[in-house]
Amino acid sequence: MILRLVCDHARFSGGGTSPGALIASVMAQSISTRNWLLLLVLSVLWGGSFIFIGVAVRELAALEIVFARVGIAALVLIPVHWIMQGALPGEARVWMRIAGMSLFNNVVPFSLIVYGQHFVTAGLASVINATTPLFGAVIMALAGVEMLTGRKTAGLVIGLAGVVVLRGVGLADLSQETIGMLAVLLASASYGLSGLWAKKNLAGIPPVTSATCQLIMSSVIMGVLVLLFGDPAAFAAVSANTWSAILALAVVSTALAYLIFFNIIASAGPSVVLLVTMMIPVSAIAMGSVFLGERLSASEIIGALIIGAGLLVIDGRVLKYLGIKA
Repeated sequence: MILRLVCDHARFSGGGTSPGALIASVMAQSISTRNWLLLLVLSVLWGGSFIFIGVAVRELAALEIVFARVGIAALVLIPVHWIMQGALPGEARVWMRIAGMSLFNNVVPFSLIVYGQHFVTAGLASVINATTPLFGAVIMALAGVEMLTGRKTAGLVIGLAGVVVLRGVGLADLSQETIGMLAVLLASASYGLSGLWAKKNLAGIPPVTSATCQLIMSSVIMGVLVLLFGDPAAFAAVSANTWSAILALAVVSTALAYLIFFNIIASAGPSVVLLVTMMIPVSAIAMGSVFLGERLSASEIIGALIIGAGLLVIDGRVLKYLGIKA
């Protein structure tokens, strides 16, 4: 998730600021009560996406859920774009670049997360998805975009240890739960790739344009996939409860969440919104417990804490507060 936020800032600012500089700049900022509340709301909206998926997977397959999510969200954001930004871009070059982002940032990760949640809980999926910055750091380093420092390397090792602890010694047994976890891990890797794609291809495109056009392109791609490999007729048989979850996923956790995200960027700067990364698993685990009756095992809780420690090391702020040089 954190790489998605960094990517949107790269598009917003022209791609000239590194993720490390963004995180460091948070240290010098005073965050207003209003923006703290917006960050909390955003974490609930994005954490809630795992809960809505957890409801929808009881009756629909991954392709149908993702198609409905991106299609409905696109219908919501198109008129918003006209109001905020004007007409959609007309250049084929822009749409081709956004098509690539649609694959890495929507189609692939959304589909993998939904597929994975057929086998793992919403809370566990949100914890695994929080490994996105771990993948992002490696991908950026391999591409020569961001140097892999000693601190980041230590964070990666800690985060990897957390993933191992999540599943324990059964990580290679290829049970349904393991397959679900691997699917969500691959989704995190895809988000990491989206960061690299955005930095290289989407500089200068306004965030609301990128979000709206991504959802439009994702709707087209997912529509084709559903027609070829899915079951469009399945929508007619689902319950009102499932439709409510899909609508909430699309309207609340996708379209509305983007608008709040842009609001925070406009009022407090893009670096502040990175703080939401640490809050999403907390929201998802709490809501999963209340609304879905989910419980994390002891190894999953310990693994989540270890992953969180790895993210804090990569982030660097806690180390700075403690006076540790890294």
